[in-house]
Amino acid sequence: MTLRSRVLILVSALVVLVGVAAASVLHASARADRREQARPGGPRITAGRLTLTGGGPRVVFRNMAWGPHRDELVSAPADDPSGPRTASSVKCLRFYAASGTGVCLQAVHGPVQDTYRAVILDARLKERARYDVPGIPSRARVSPSGRFAAWTAFVGGDSYAGTAFSTRAAIVDTRTGKLTPTLEAYRIVKDGRPYRAADVNFWGVTFAADDRTFYATMATHGSTYLVRGDLHTRTLTTLHKNVECPSLSPDGTRIAYKKRVKGAPKDAPWHLYVLNLHTGHETALAEPRSVDDQLVWRDNHTLVYALPGDYGADLYTVPADGTGTGKAHRVATAAVSPAYVN
Repeated sequence: MTLRSRVLILVSALVVLVGVAAASVLHASARADRREQARPGGPRITAGRLTLTGGGPRVVFRNMAWGPHRDELVSAPADDPSGPRTASSVKCLRFYAASGTGVCLQAVHGPVQDTYRAVILDARLKERARYDVPGIPSRARVSPSGRFAAWTAFVGGDSYAGTAFSTRAAIVDTRTGKLTPTLEAYRIVKDGRPYRAADVNFWGVTFAADDRTFYATMATHGSTYLVRGDLHTRTLTTLHKNVECPSLSPDGTRIAYKKRVKGAPKDAPWHLYVLNLHTGHETALAEPRSVDDQLVWRDNHTLVYALPGDYGADLYTVPADGTGTGKAHRVATAAVSPAYVN
């Protein structure tokens, strides 16, 4: 092959590569433009004033519908989450709120890679404080009093369904600003004995009403456990095996969670359960599909969670007592990370 032929082949290859790159950029740009355009038949959304207190019972969540308000926090009537939405200008990947305090996990888009942060919001969605998050946000919670906020982030791997991932679960006192960046700093009591292991991971914090007790998932040596945390003594005590993403009921008596079940597909391994903290009895819920979410209690009788949908995620409800086979039903499309406020 002559030098001239080699140069022609090199030039042709460069032209092809430039063309592919240009097409990829144009495709990405066109897709971004489509995401900014509302789809016919989607939820009705208008910009307005959104607060975390007052205005009656409402549900606040991340809007997933395509259009100018995608990823913004929106509110809808608590008894009609599929109704008209009032949109704020605040964008979150994950969100939760209680007693006028919100936690918003955000992406900060950079020229090379994204970074992440947790923003503490007041009742008017104004920023009170912000904290760096070391990886992709996964879960968020606020204590019933609004005093404490927690979040979980992936710092390695990309799925709970895998075996090679690492998480960081952080808790902050929203009054003082004191941050515990990882629950790994707490002392662990497993099966009544002190426990230490290099592979310990925590995620899915949920708070009790006493501003002292919380619950979370601990993973170690291939197993997961429900742990009870104590903010005063900085201890974590194992309570029950095979519990992920716990959510404490408003009356403080039960934990809703996802549980790995034998025989389920590796990419869809979870079923939903409720654990009675006093008796240890587990109740399977009437949702046959695998759910990868931290459930939210709408009240003491009903649970809310997200499943994949046309826009990314939709919200569903199911009775908390295990009844109602086939009654798990969709209550809102294009929605994720709900919090019920008054």
